[in-house]
Amino acid sequence: MNWKNKHILVTGGAGFIGSHLVEALVEKGAIVTVADNLWRGKIENLKNDAGVDLIDIENDFFQVDLCRYESCKRVAEKQDIVFHLADVVAGINYVFGNELSLFNSNVLINTNMLHASIESQVDQFIYVGTACSYPKEKQNKLNMPLLKEEDVFPANPESSYGWSKLMGEYECSLALEENLINVGVLRLHNVYGPKTDFSPEKSQVIPSLIRKAINYPAEEFIVWGSGEQRRAFIYVDDVIEALILVAEIGMNQGPIQIGPDYSTSIREIAETIVAISSKDIPIVYDASKREGDKDRAADWTKAKEILGWSPKTTIKDGLTATYNWIKEKLISL
Repeated sequence: MNWKNKHILVTGGAGFIGSHLVEALVEKGAIVTVADNLWRGKIENLKNDAGVDLIDIENDFFQVDLCRYESCKRVAEKQDIVFHLADVVAGINYVFGNELSLFNSNVLINTNMLHASIESQVDQFIYVGTACSYPKEKQNKLNMPLLKEEDVFPANPESSYGWSKLMGEYECSLALEENLINVGVLRLHNVYGPKTDFSPEKSQVIPSLIRKAINYPAEEFIVWGSGEQRRAFIYVDDVIEALILVAEIGMNQGPIQIGPDYSTSIREIAETIVAISSKDIPIVYDASKREGDKDRAADWTKAKEILGWSPKTTIKDGLTATYNWIKEKLISL
């Protein structure tokens, strides 16, 4: 694909994954528009390492509520491709503490953005789903079989977040069946890396633990749950590669999951972060806190066969890069 001068909308583009995608697309010569309500996203994410704006903030950034159809229609007009990353999500405490509002918001965001893209005659709609959509009974024990794309049904996600994202996948499949728009779907496992939200209120497990390690002893290093729960962590650079590839060669192929074929325990993550910090930090496990699903990892055969994709960044390298980025940001606060 020739990306030069392609008009591309990235919803959630000021967020963690979205801002990395924006930078990659701009480097390829695309004309990028960003829609973000800045609930988790930040304008500063739309700058490169030299502090230069990646896009024309005044004209090509829209701070809008995508729960409103008119906002979606406004940002979808005259776009060639929509990368739809916007959703409501945060750490496990937020997800399970706000299930109804989270579900409602995500369903509205997904359906409005898809229909606005169809009405605006967007050529390609790329939807970003989540491994949280897999049934809880296929993730409730250690050493479960690797998840395949078709394992998402019969549907039974643990959280309303997983349900809301699965509904978005389903609606995309209906639009494709009716030949209304070209659709690409990536189902992401646990993404981490620089530009992630590390705030106490909204951070997920890796940035939360890194923040605690950097702040220690001012902040106690508490791990939620037993630490035995496991996830298939995937570094953000590997995800951006997959997003570019799905637009180029992975459209209309159904959901493609992106993640490694092994899981890493939260205990291992915590211990690695402590080692990276070079501090003598006691790890405290709070078994009274939610753990979420017990274990999951990806059979990424479909990603390999269709996209030629494979996970490349090791956990240690990815955690080190993320640690250094968060440390720099905390020092500058």
